[in-house]
Amino acid sequence: MTALLYDRSTLGKLVLTGPDAPGFLNNISTNDIKPMPLGAGCETFFCDARAKALFFAVVYHVRFAGKNAMWLETVPSAVAGLQKHLDKFLIAEQVEIYDATADYAQFHLAGPDAAAILERALADKIPTLPEFYHMERTFGATATANIRRHEPLGTTGYDIVCRTGYAEGIQAMLTDAGATIGTPEDYDIRRIEAGTPTPGIDFDEARFVMEIGRAARAVYYQKGCFPGQEPIVMARDRTGRINRSFLRLAVEGNELVPSGTKLMSGETEAGLVTSSAISPRLGSVSVGYVGWKFVEAGTKLTTPNGVAVTVVGPPTEAS
Repeated sequence: MTALLYDRSTLGKLVLTGPDAPGFLNNISTNDIKPMPLGAGCETFFCDARAKALFFAVVYHVRFAGKNAMWLETVPSAVAGLQKHLDKFLIAEQVEIYDATADYAQFHLAGPDAAAILERALADKIPTLPEFYHMERTFGATATANIRRHEPLGTTGYDIVCRTGYAEGIQAMLTDAGATIGTPEDYDIRRIEAGTPTPGIDFDEARFVMEIGRAARAVYYQKGCFPGQEPIVMARDRTGRINRSFLRLAVEGNELVPSGTKLMSGETEAGLVTSSAISPRLGSVSVGYVGWKFVEAGTKLTTPNGVAVTVVGPPTEAS
């Protein structure tokens, strides 16, 4: 069995309850959240009027405390800011916001055998889920968890979210079923291999949302107005291209290219590295932003000190 189990419990978890929660989120973020059925999920951005990416979250339509609710998952450093941002837009909507971060543990199980290991731990078959779809299942007699298809590492992956009191037992069941404990360092290597950006590392509130490489997953163009809609639609329809794109990069040799390193094409500045790692499988890998003239896979660039860098392309698809 081949699958790694990562503890992702520090991820921020905001829960929005109340009848207006789906429409409220729909009105202030980039994706089509209001019609999302129970058991579904999506990525979304919360932007300012210039379409700068203030916050990023994965949104799930869940059952919480016996009610339908919207569950927002984000990086730990963004929880307080995102909650304040949501509060700013609340006027008369019937919405309550609860920070559930400390109450819930979270694991990510990733690898070719992730589904088989999960079934063995549950002693039950699981359906094939599209990404971001989720279901409730019980480990053992009482340990209920929300299981979500999520593939940030470019391979079959599931998030397992449970009350903190169940975490130790669920982890033991998954390792007994064949999962191997992974480290945070290994998780970061694999997400860089896959080309998955991390908020606060690969983009911040100064980055135009269309450059981050998640538009196909996180932006819905056909809905009504939302903050940042006009520059997003202009970038898609009027300019015909995005000035910079977030891409995977291969680095010659085994040299780690620091975050913030410029990428050059001759004397022309062509891009910027935002994350790097030494991968046991692929050697030195990076991700970053590349100008529109240089985005074709196979394009050769260099760092200012002469390290050769090759454009690989957009994020990998899970297999």
